[in-house]
Amino acid sequence: MERGPALVFEPRAVSHLVTWQDGRCNSGFLASLPKPASHLSVATGFGCATIFWLLKNSPEFLKSYDAAGTIQDYVVAMLCGLPRPLMSDQNAASWGYFNTQSQSWNLEILEVAGFPVHLLPDIAEPGSMAGRTSHTWFGIPKGTQVGVALGDLQASVYSCMGQRTDAVLNISTSVQLAASMPVGFQPLQTPDPAAPVAFFPYFDRTYLGVAASLNGGNVLATFVQMLVQWMADLGIVQNLHSMLPFQQLKEWGVERVMGSGSALSRNEVLKQEVQRAFPLPVCFGQDVDAAFGAALVMLRRDLGQKEP
Repeated sequence: MERGPALVFEPRAVSHLVTWQDGRCNSGFLASLPKPASHLSVATGFGCATIFWLLKNSPEFLKSYDAAGTIQDYVVAMLCGLPRPLMSDQNAASWGYFNTQSQSWNLEILEVAGFPVHLLPDIAEPGSMAGRTSHTWFGIPKGTQVGVALGDLQASVYSCMGQRTDAVLNISTSVQLAASMPVGFQPLQTPDPAAPVAFFPYFDRTYLGVAASLNGGNVLATFVQMLVQWMADLGIVQNLHSMLPFQQLKEWGVERVMGSGSALSRNEVLKQEVQRAFPLPVCFGQDVDAAFGAALVMLRRDLGQKEP
């Protein structure tokens, strides 16, 4: 719609946003779902798990929709005027029932369970183009190329991983320690919800080994006025060490740790704690985040540069 000098998108039949914090799919419900043909387990907040829940508890609700995707995919589809969304394998892996080796949804498993597979988007390579802007958008001209939406963690890591031998420690809303796996690495195809390290698609068919802690910037903020509890909570770092020992990082070829995330960049005490805890050189990136990483991916692809 035209509103003043700019075009504004007005959504039609769009559901409320469901995030990773959604708790409707409890452990009992998840246990009742079919086992995925994937190396990643299905958790509450995952797209496919949420659709399964709606299928069981509110089947009429789903009849109003003919497509599904992440909020990022929705924005890309709006910008390009796509009739259906495209999804990168990075986001598809976090929806559940997606095989990263074959780059395909578990269609047979889902169809047998009565899942509405027609809602699932097509898959695109991260870094590839989804289309072109169908209108001028806040100074961005019509016909500008738009890349397929990337995973938030992958884009954040990309923004500050200068080389493959870097590990990235991100402390913001939550805490993640990530390292790029060697080229050719393939995770075991048996989901293990209790495993401390998960492997997520990165770029060029490689994977990130990720240890994710439960306490991050949102937890630290609660205790920011109480120094004793604050210092105790800095054991976020030791928690990560128990999940992903630094010896394992060295075996993967990691030589340096890159720190990122708003909670880390804004807190000098936390920086010092991280430097003391890691037996590897620690550097803190400047202006590194998911938005910068996503732009960097597309810029390097456009220039034909190799990934770090």
